[in-house]
Amino acid sequence: MSMQQAEQDRIFLERAVELAHQNIKTVSGGPFGAVVVDEGRVLAEGANRVVADCDPTAHAEVVALRKAAALKGSPHLEGCTLYASCEPCPMCLASAYWAHIGRIVFAQSREDAEAMGFSDAELYEQVPLPPGKRSLRCERLELPRARDLITAWKDSEGKRPY
Repeated sequence: MSMQQAEQDRIFLERAVELAHQNIKTVSGGPFGAVVVDEGRVLAEGANRVVADCDPTAHAEVVALRKAAALKGSPHLEGCTLYASCEPCPMCLASAYWAHIGRIVFAQSREDAEAMGFSDAELYEQVPLPPGKRSLRCERLELPRARDLITAWKDSEGKRPY
C-alpha cells in the first residue's frame, strides 16, 4: 500500500469514527459510523439509525451503502471503499458483497463491539448452519406458484439483472 493510500485510509476512517462519536450524542442508534468513498472522494456517509428509525437494518454501513447506491443510480459500487468505525456485522458484510464494494477498512474489531454490548457471535455461528439447525426457526413450505417465479423472471423482458 502506498503512503498516499495509507494517509487517505486514515482520513476517511477518522471520518467514520467521528460520525460514530456524533451518533453517541444524538442517541439515534449505536456508536457506529461509515463512509463510502469513490475515487478518493466521499460519496456517502451514514450513522447507525436503528433506534431513530425503528429499523433493525439501519446500521451505519447499510445507511451509507443505500445513499451511495442511490447517488450512483446503481446497486453496484465497484471500486468504492467502505470505511467503517467497526468491523461490519454479517448483515453489513453481506450488504457490501451485494453492492460489489471493492474494499472495506474498519477501525474496531467485532471483539471491541462485543465489549460495548454489541455481539454478533451468534450470527456468525448461525449463518453457515442449514435452516433446520438454526436457533431461529426456519421452515420451507413449497408452493406451486412460487416455482413459476424462476420462469417468469427469465422470460421477463423488462428485468434489470443485478
